[in-house]
Amino acid sequence: MSTTILVAVTDIFFYTKVRDALRPQGYTLERIRSQDEVGGKTASASPAALILNMNDLTINAFTALEALQANPALRSLPILAFANHEETDTWRRAKDLGVTKIVSRNEFSARTRELVEDIIASSGQQSAARSEPNAEG
Repeated sequence: MSTTILVAVTDIFFYTKVRDALRPQGYTLERIRSQDEVGGKTASASPAALILNMNDLTINAFTALEALQANPALRSLPILAFANHEETDTWRRAKDLGVTKIVSRNEFSARTRELVEDIIASSGQQSAARSEPNAEG
């Protein structure tokens, strides 16, 4: 069974980076191409994570994050976001709206696979810790 990653990235350069980094590792990518697809695909795909371009010109990242936070079943979805490193307000708002990890566009390009695997792993550890409150770790 493959792991599905939702990719809310319409910029072809960044989508290609995601595809080239994750498909050879056995990940299935489910691309979100419009604002309308955010809620539906997130709910139906049972994704392991969401990748979100905070500077996307087609998908409003803040609206997408607000929609995810409004759905209790999706609030714990690990989200990897990337943005221009100079946009400190974007970074702050992204974290406030539940982004698991936000990185610069350059770091995202250089470390896509590792970043995705890190947020999935940390999400699994958090779930295990919540289900076993007496576990040490």
